[in-house]
Amino acid sequence: MIMRKTVLYSACPLLALFASTARADDTPAVQNGVTVGIGGEYAPRYSGSDKQRVQVVPLIQARDNALFFDSQKGLGYDLQTDNGFYLEHTLGYALGRADRDSGWRDGAENLKGMGNIDATLNTALAVGWQATDWLVLESKATLPLTDSQGVQYQASLTLLPVQTTRDTLAFQSAALFGDSRYMNTFYGVSQKQSLRSGYARYHAEQGFYGIDNSLTWSHQFDAHWGTLLSANYTWLNDHAADSPIVLRRNEGSAVIAITYTF
Repeated sequence: MIMRKTVLYSACPLLALFASTARADDTPAVQNGVTVGIGGEYAPRYSGSDKQRVQVVPLIQARDNALFFDSQKGLGYDLQTDNGFYLEHTLGYALGRADRDSGWRDGAENLKGMGNIDATLNTALAVGWQATDWLVLESKATLPLTDSQGVQYQASLTLLPVQTTRDTLAFQSAALFGDSRYMNTFYGVSQKQSLRSGYARYHAEQGFYGIDNSLTWSHQFDAHWGTLLSANYTWLNDHAADSPIVLRRNEGSAVIAITYTF
């Protein structure tokens, strides 16, 4: 996503730790560069869990004109037209889910018998419109490449009511969608899983399954050091929330990070 400010975010299941990547102004010297940081995240153990975890997250962002690398999104490029329409394409990696507590990816002890969801290489394509300096509309599809876990879609609206040389405040609201394979990979319970785990069988319907909202404040102390605070709220609708492995349909998470830009 191309915008005039850089806003690191935590949208949705972690991993989307940064809601938008952007630019401080229109000069190549500002657009290109490297930002590194370290953050702490407080979030559910998996989508639908009633238990939280604290996790340390390394942050890396690098840009060379249209090409970029983001430790959460992956490697990609973005293209923007003069009228604000843009396209972003990335090649990334999803960590999947464990059927036990995990310190580095989603997972919880109550998922024993459900089996692991393998990590997978994925590709994401986003098309959007930066309607004004403070409003961005976007649609995005994320497709797995190395394991058939289904396709996830989202349509989002991002507002930036505050944009100064030191502070940026961003609010994003996204509607979440998944095809049948995606929904049943992460929320369904097959007959085999039911026998192993004790959960009742459940077939998750495809389509709209939730809303994700995030509020992010980014503050720059000087040309190099900065900090970020992000709060996130996710609501799961019946397609996901009716699953026996979903123990809480309303979920909150938070991220705090410190960054250094070269």
